[in-house]
Amino acid sequence: MSTRSLTLDEALQSYVVARIPSQDQIVTDLIAETQANLGGAAGMQIAAEQSAFMTLLTKITGVRFAVEVGTFTGLSSLSIARGLEPGGKLLCCDISEDWTGVARRYWNRAGVSDSIELKIAPAAETLAALPAEQSIDLAFIDADKTGYPVYWEEIVSRLRPGGVVLVDNTLWSGRVVDPEATDADSVAIRAFNDMVAADKRVESVILPIGDGLTLARKV
Repeated sequence: MSTRSLTLDEALQSYVVARIPSQDQIVTDLIAETQANLGGAAGMQIAAEQSAFMTLLTKITGVRFAVEVGTFTGLSSLSIARGLEPGGKLLCCDISEDWTGVARRYWNRAGVSDSIELKIAPAAETLAALPAEQSIDLAFIDADKTGYPVYWEEIVSRLRPGGVVLVDNTLWSGRVVDPEATDADSVAIRAFNDMVAADKRVESVILPIGDGLTLARKV
């Protein structure tokens, strides 16, 4: 058997986060405000180490046009926006004015609001209205799990060759391998993971970051 990935306990995560050069007070405050004010919903926020990874990946891949499905309070969008090429743009899709109101404040504070367009509407409609050209450099999907296949198809069909898609929660707190987890979201994530693995348009891997992060590259 190959060496297994570590599961981060609180001490290890603190060790990792303390060594993120890009971690600043804006990110720290956004994480703290989300956790303090949103109760159980705060669990939808990406992990700090995932935020740093997304910024670095955006920089590495030279992203000029990115798409996000599921903005919540804005940590993932802030992470992507900070890695964009000069003049780059990020389209954010969400349905909550309240949660994205928090995001807007932190985008303004970070000086990235001019790089971000927020559409408050069902993401499937926003994505379907995009031009059919393969112009997306990077996308991040982190929304309703049963909607993942629709978002995936709309995005991958518009992804440039070599472009990247990130999909959150693909290990679903381990429930993907729990045969007793038969709720709609668990079933949807399992089916989605199988669909991605069989999609010949991409090369993909599930990374044990946060709650599981699928990284796929269009061939």
